[in-house]
Amino acid sequence: MVALLRSVPRAAAPARRAFAVAAVRSKHTLPDLPYAYDALEPSISKTIMTLHHDKHHATYVNGLNAAEEKLAGLQASQDVKGQIALQAALKFNGGGHINHSLFWNNLAPTGSAETQVPTSGVLADQVKKDFGSFDKLIEEVNAKTAGIQGSGWGWLGYNPSSKVLEVVTTANQDPLLTHVPIIGIDIWEHAFYLDYQNVKPEYLKNIWKVVNWAEAEKRLAAAL
Repeated sequence: MVALLRSVPRAAAPARRAFAVAAVRSKHTLPDLPYAYDALEPSISKTIMTLHHDKHHATYVNGLNAAEEKLAGLQASQDVKGQIALQAALKFNGGGHINHSLFWNNLAPTGSAETQVPTSGVLADQVKKDFGSFDKLIEEVNAKTAGIQGSGWGWLGYNPSSKVLEVVTTANQDPLLTHVPIIGIDIWEHAFYLDYQNVKPEYLKNIWKVVNWAEAEKRLAAAL
C-alpha cells in the first residue's frame, strides 16, 4: 500500500486531498419542525410555515452544502482567491441555516405552556434587571426590529462581556456572533407577508403569542 501511494504522481496529490475531505464531510440537513405546520395559527399560518421551512430554509441548506463542497475543492487546489470569493455564499447560506434552525425552536404552539411568560427563574430575573419588565423588553425588540431597512433579523441576545440582555439586529441572513442568541425574529418578507402584507408591526405584535419562553430560558441558563 505504501509503495502504491508513493507511485502516485505529485500532481494527483490535491485530488487525493479533495477526495479525503469529501469523504469525511457530512452534509447539512433540513431539521424537522418541532410542531405541526398549523400549530402557530393564527399568529403564523400553515401556508407561511410550509413555504418558510420547506422552501426557504431548504434552499439555504442546499446552498451551504454546495458552497462547502466547492470550498473543499478550492482548498485542495490551494486556490486562495477562489476561497475568498466564496465567503459571501458561505455567510449567506450558512447564516440562513443557523438562524432558521434557531427560529423554529424559538417558537411553540399557540396556547402551549412554553408560550406563557415566566414569572420566576433566571430569564425573569434577567429581564427585570435589564429591561424592567417583559412588556418593556417586547417593546424595545419590536421597535428595533421594525426599524430594519430591508431584510434581516431582530435579536434578544446575551452579551457575555457585560453580562446583560441586549436588543441587536443583523442584516440579511447574518448570524448573531457578538451575543448568545436568546430569541430571534425573522423580518424577511417571506416570514410574514402572506399573512400581514406590509404591516410589520402587526406581525411583530402577534409573534410574541407563540414565542417559546421555555427555550429562551434554557438558552440563557446555558449562557450564564
